[in-house]
Amino acid sequence: MLTDQHRAIAALFDEVERGDGTVRREAFERLVRLLAVHETAEEQLVHPLARVTLRSGRAVIDERLAEEHTAKRTLAALEKLGPASPEFSAVLARLRDEVLEHARNEETHEFARLREQVPAVELRALVPLVRAAEAAAPTHPHAGVESATRNALVGPLLSLFDRTKDLAGKAIGKESRT
Repeated sequence: MLTDQHRAIAALFDEVERGDGTVRREAFERLVRLLAVHETAEEQLVHPLARVTLRSGRAVIDERLAEEHTAKRTLAALEKLGPASPEFSAVLARLRDEVLEHARNEETHEFARLREQVPAVELRALVPLVRAAEAAAPTHPHAGVESATRNALVGPLLSLFDRTKDLAGKAIGKESRT
């Protein structure tokens, strides 16, 4: 499921890069949301499992969390710029490199090793938990909230804030188009 989301993220980067105007903005909004909920679920469920299951799991996960922190900071800066900004394409390219490298590292150093060491039935049992975590996750990046503990403590509040902001933005956007 998570590797499929990595492919969807790569496809959304392509869509944002190729698009313009409203198409680009809407694709970027979908990309931001997918990145935010995807990372939250990994931080809450997958990384803690890998940390305690894998040999050198702590080091592997610390590296992934550092990558996530860097990407969240870049994504937050990109959100502030907005798709119409002249700097958007350059920062988007940097984000794409960071995110796709992070995804390759997860798939190689974390997911593949988890598949080797954790029975498939246990990994499949995580799928509904990952979906539930994504459903309740913040919809925007929050650098500094990369651990399971921080996600548990502040994630619900950030999710409420993000979802309220998203609804307000949609309402304002709809009103300004009429």
